[in-house]
Amino acid sequence: MPSNITSAIAFIVNALTSLYLLVLLLRFWLPWLRADFRNPLAQGILKLTSPIVVPLRRVVPSFGRLDTATVALAFIIQYLTILLLLLILSASATFADIAITACVKLIALSINLFAYAIFIRIILSWIAPGQHSPGTAIITALTEPVLRPFRRIIPPLGGFDISPLFAVILLFALTIVVNGFKPLGI
Repeated sequence: MPSNITSAIAFIVNALTSLYLLVLLLRFWLPWLRADFRNPLAQGILKLTSPIVVPLRRVVPSFGRLDTATVALAFIIQYLTILLLLLILSASATFADIAITACVKLIALSINLFAYAIFIRIILSWIAPGQHSPGTAIITALTEPVLRPFRRIIPPLGGFDISPLFAVILLFALTIVVNGFKPLGI
């Protein structure tokens, strides 16, 4: 198979699994950030992930607010995705390299989730300032714990809150550092 077709297939597999992993990571992070699960968007996240997470919870119990079943499922999906990508790319790797890469990719995806949520919050503040919707409530629940320390340090300039800019820069720099620990280039 030509390399451009192989790369396209690998991209599609990675993109689709990353989207589902983002939903799983939202399911993991929202309770930690005390999001309102009566929110219709949060209910949708639960509906998308419950068919797989709830049966796994019988085997992998939660520890307090730590949803270990969701973390385990995210790791399994990421691990299997890396295996599939290695198969598509005709490459091989050790169990440890795949496991470490899966963990690093999940951490980087979580960091990116917060960075993208901050971007969405910035855009929403320009388009619809002061509007409330289920989406903005979830975005606020995700971003406020990240932005709060930056707002303490960086005051608004001329009425503009520039703390999200510094938060995004730091999050993307952290993603670069975390991705440096991946043993595989996938």
